[in-house]
Amino acid sequence: MKIGFYAGSFDPFTNGHLHVITESAKLFDKVIVGIGIHPTKKRRFNQTLMQKAMEEVLARNNLDNVTVISYENLSIDVAKKYNATFLVRGIRNGMDYEYEENMASINEELSGIDTVYIRAGNLGNISSSMVMELLRYGKDVSKYLPKEILELVKNQK
Repeated sequence: MKIGFYAGSFDPFTNGHLHVITESAKLFDKVIVGIGIHPTKKRRFNQTLMQKAMEEVLARNNLDNVTVISYENLSIDVAKKYNATFLVRGIRNGMDYEYEENMASINEELSGIDTVYIRAGNLGNISSSMVMELLRYGKDVSKYLPKEILELVKNQK
């Protein structure tokens, strides 16, 4: 069974993230989306509520082979725990590729698990930070966020 593990903070979860998951769901028998919780980084949005909203987005999009989990460990250790056969990473541009390739090399050395990159395509301009900056200045971000996430973001603002 081919299992992809897609890790991130998803703070907030964007349509770019959804694109990577949708493409991953076509490639793998199972995809595990891991919300990484870093003990020294403050989250903008409640992780439990974000996970629930992400699950609603996945259900609405009929992504039945995708599961969302939360974790506080190294991503590679969690991927191994869930028997992932590949790590999944989204790539927006060349800078992303260079950073991700360095991480992929280390992860493969530590675990033997290879990394698959999925291009963001026309969603390459979307990042959680960019969405937050637009929100801060009262701009409409509805085209960048799934409706369930938009509702969560507006309620927690």
